[in-house]
Amino acid sequence: MPRPVDRKGEHLPEKPKRSGRKERIAKRAAKPAFDPCSPGQNGGAYKPLTEPELHSIFDTALKLLEHLGIGEVPDRLKTDLTAAGATDNGAGRFVFPPALVKEAIAQAAKTFVLHGRDAARSITVGGTAVHFGTGGAAVQTLDLDDRTYRPSTLADLHDFTRLQDILANVSWYTRCCVATDVPDNYDLDVNTVYALLKNTTKPTATSFTLASHVAPIVEMLDIAAGGPGAFAQRPFMKAHISPVISPMRFGEDAVDVVYECIKHNIPMSCITAAQAGATAPATLAGFLAQSLAETLASLVMVHAIQPGFPMVFSNWPLVIDLRTGSFSGGSGETAVLNAASAQLSNWLGLPSGVACSMTDAKAIDAQYGMEKGLTSLAAALAGGNLIYESSGMTASLLGASFEAFVLDDEMHSHTYRALRGIEVNEANLGFDAIVEAVLGDGHFLGGQHTYAAMERDYFYPSLADREEPRTWAANGGKDAWTVAHERAREILSTHQPTYLTQEQESAIKARFHILHG
Repeated sequence: MPRPVDRKGEHLPEKPKRSGRKERIAKRAAKPAFDPCSPGQNGGAYKPLTEPELHSIFDTALKLLEHLGIGEVPDRLKTDLTAAGATDNGAGRFVFPPALVKEAIAQAAKTFVLHGRDAARSITVGGTAVHFGTGGAAVQTLDLDDRTYRPSTLADLHDFTRLQDILANVSWYTRCCVATDVPDNYDLDVNTVYALLKNTTKPTATSFTLASHVAPIVEMLDIAAGGPGAFAQRPFMKAHISPVISPMRFGEDAVDVVYECIKHNIPMSCITAAQAGATAPATLAGFLAQSLAETLASLVMVHAIQPGFPMVFSNWPLVIDLRTGSFSGGSGETAVLNAASAQLSNWLGLPSGVACSMTDAKAIDAQYGMEKGLTSLAAALAGGNLIYESSGMTASLLGASFEAFVLDDEMHSHTYRALRGIEVNEANLGFDAIVEAVLGDGHFLGGQHTYAAMERDYFYPSLADREEPRTWAANGGKDAWTVAHERAREILSTHQPTYLTQEQESAIKARFHILHG
């Protein structure tokens, strides 16, 4: 048979001999030289709102801030807002002229680095890059042994932290559960931060119950960073704060925390978490207008205190089932609202934060997979810069699951692959490879073009089963919950990080009441 030719009429090179089966299997098992679905892929292709609709929602938010304003403004903040150009309307509310809001948007930090203690794990927030991470305050943990929910503990928090430490698609880690066995709020805040310091070097996030807890915890962060003042030079932990409470009022304790975080150079996610039909309008457009106004109020607050201070514009639309009042985190409404929120934030040029992958399912089952896949993909396609709650959460945010963490990590790889899209170029179009296959063996198996694509273009899951039914049955017929259980157990039994030195451990334990580890 004559050798095939390319489009120029020149002979194609002879095909190299195929490697042996063992060599091919080893090559497939090895880590690819090129990660086909790394975090930070670009989103923004999904746009649930048209340009006129974006303007209408923004204009309504400006109108709400100008005419209704925000109530219950703490005295300290009144002074700063007045100096920035806001006005007390005489009825207990501060109103913000559109020019002030637009000034805050113009001067806001558009991108900034969320540092990891390990610099290689730092990420840049903003633009079109999408990152999945964690959030939540689950008070229950889905037990690994008996598959029932029980109160979350400090030991669970340590275990969740070291589990996610090796999951590549958790780009930053916020405590996902509340240690219900730590009754004192100060001890809870301290021990939460210690669990993060001990078990991961990724960018982290925490919350502070009271402003008075910030300064001493910064002392702990300084110990881990290398000495007094070291943390502020390169902050590797951000704060989750909800300074605006829906509908349209400030929360004094949270505002006090904002001041302390700015004082200690702690980046912030200022979170608005209204609920459609309860603390915000049931109509999706009305919800978006109010929620945008409230998150803009947080931005104006930060602008009045220190213009341009790093703040994630965390506009999290939440939904309730209007028949029962139950939270509904896995709904289609949640998907489209958070996608629209991401679109709005990115349209304004602000680093966006949304909340998705919050299944209402209690078990690791079909409902779990459907709801997580739907909501997280929508938020990613819309370009949410930081997608919170996206790993490990179950039971409408009441629960956290070890198995969910490892399954979600694999789901995110598929999402990143979808975001990466299709690279169309001369080599990928494959004219010569098509000619070679048609005139040669009649298939593409074993061709160099196929081998190159195999490494570059495809993600190969380690948990999802792709075997034919008889092989699956012969291997035990395991469902996803069982496979994820085994993987979580393997990680927890083998990954015991030591991210604090003995000297740092001793210094922290001498200064603070450490209850675990």
